[in-house]
Parts: sequence; C-alpha cells; structure tokens
Amino acid sequence: MSEAKGASTHTMRAQVELRRRILSGEFPGGTRLLEVAMAEELEISRTPVREAMSRLAEEGLLERARGGGFLVRRFAYSDVVDTIELRGVLEGTVARFAAERGVPAPRMAEMRKILAQLDTCFGRDLDDVDFERYSAFNSAYHEALWRLPGSHTMMRELAKVTRLPFASPSAFLPSRRQPGLFRQSLREAQSQHRAIVEAIEAREGARAEALAREHARSARNNLALLFDEGGDLALGNPALALMEPGDSA
Repeated sequence: MSEAKGASTHTMRAQVELRRRILSGEFPGGTRLLEVAMAEELEISRTPVREAMSRLAEEGLLERARGGGFLVRRFAYSDVVDTIELRGVLEGTVARFAAERGVPAPRMAEMRKILAQLDTCFGRDLDDVDFERYSAFNSAYHEALWRLPGSHTMMRELAKVTRLPFASPSAFLPSRRQPGLFRQSLREAQSQHRAIVEAIEAREGARAEALAREHARSARNNLALLFDEGGDLALGNPALALMEPGDSA
C-alpha cells in the first residue's frame, strides 16, 4: 500500500469511527476532541485524525474550539431525519430543473464519467465494495449533480444544508451487525445514480425529481437500520433517544 493510500485509508477509518461514537453518544454534545489524544486512542498518526476531524466539521458534526481541537455539536435524531429529508427535496428540485432546462453535453459527460468511476468500486461478489473509493466518487457525483441546472441559488442552499449533521451525501455509517446489507444498499444507490442521470438526459423532470428524492432517503434508511438493530447507537445518546426507532420511518 502506498503512503498516500495508507493515509487516506486511515483518514476514512478515523472519520467513520468518530462519526459512530458521536451518534452513539459516547462523545456527547459539547465534548472537546483533541487531535493527539484521538490519534493515540485510534492508534494512527495525527495527520489522518486531523483530516477526519476537519471533514466531520464540514459535515456539521464538529466545530472548531477556541484554543484548539474540536467540539461535538449538539443535535437530536429528529434533526438528522429533517436535514436528510430537506436535502432530498433540494436535490429533487435540482434534478427536475436540470431535466427541464437541459444540460450542456460536457456536464452530462462529466456525470457519465463519475458513474463509470463509481462502477469500479464494485467487484463481482455482492460484498466486494471499495467503501473508501465509493465515498469519494459519491461526493463527486452529488456535487456534479448540483451544478447541472446552473443555479447559484440551489448550489448555495445545498451547501448550507449539507453542513448540517448527517446531511452530507457521503456521511455513511456502515452497519456492524449487517455489513452485507449495507454494501448491498450501496449497489442499489448506484443504480439510483444511473437512473437519475438517464431521467435528466431524457428530459423527464418529474421522474428525475422523484428518483433524486428517493435516493436521498437511502441515507435515512441506513440510519434507521442502525437504530432498529437495537444496539448502542439507539440507546447511548440521550439526545438521539428523544425519538423512538419506530418514529424514524
């Protein structure tokens, strides 16, 4: 493994683990996270931990603290559900605008290129998924999708909402108890990616909007799966326990 590849893998591992601990309540709102201490606890170097924390700050889970380090933001499970739903509404509108207004050939070519890159993340076996590469290309797909209609207003609003907790398209949290089901959900998400692009190319605005909104709900379904497992994620965070698992559907 190259040095760059190794650092990227450590960053992703730190990012997923910190995201999991925040959601579980192990790191409740207001907790200060220090780079050195977390690097020692996760047994990796400081650089990937620093990068992971910066990415989680962009996702709205952390905020930079005065005097160094990061603070865990306070949020409730209902906030997470609402922000994911809001992203779905905005992305659906973007997809509809793109289909109705038409998209220049170079931008559609970019979407097709990203789809091909996402395809390379999947092997022949159902469980064979390169999660790290998928996460990176998935982010690229959504950012490219947002640019399709050429609307600065939509870009600005999507930038705002994706800075809220768990609203980012790549704010994944793999299921430890059902990893196969999680990987299968990524394959289904890729099918949705392709269907959205095809609907936009066919100038089918209503279909493109419906597909994009349904696609955003996959993130909500992933979160609901973690709560339905009945493990520490559902019980460990008092703020997140304000809603019963059944209320998330």
